[in-house]
Amino acid sequence: MFEKLKKRWNIESNFQLVLILIVFSITGSASAWISKPFVRFLGISEEVMPGWLATVLGLILIFPIYNVLLVIIGTIFGQFKFFWAFEKKMFSRFIPKKKISTEDI
Repeated sequence: MFEKLKKRWNIESNFQLVLILIVFSITGSASAWISKPFVRFLGISEEVMPGWLATVLGLILIFPIYNVLLVIIGTIFGQFKFFWAFEKKMFSRFIPKKKISTEDI
């Protein structure tokens, strides 16, 4: 399993793999912890709105916090290059690719 991850992520050492996995785990916990004050400040709670809506809005809020923290924490662990490439690849999936038609030529 670890060899598959190393190949997929194009990394060489087990040490780098461990660092990357540590960054992912710290970032997940930290983003949930940091987003709580923002959720409260914005009044997103099950007392004010349906539970499913509060959950969806909370997850939408966590997403940018997670992505920023991923690069910051990755940098602290010396893995900026990996996580910057990871972010660029992830966001490229959200941007539709322009199809070239014969009119463009």
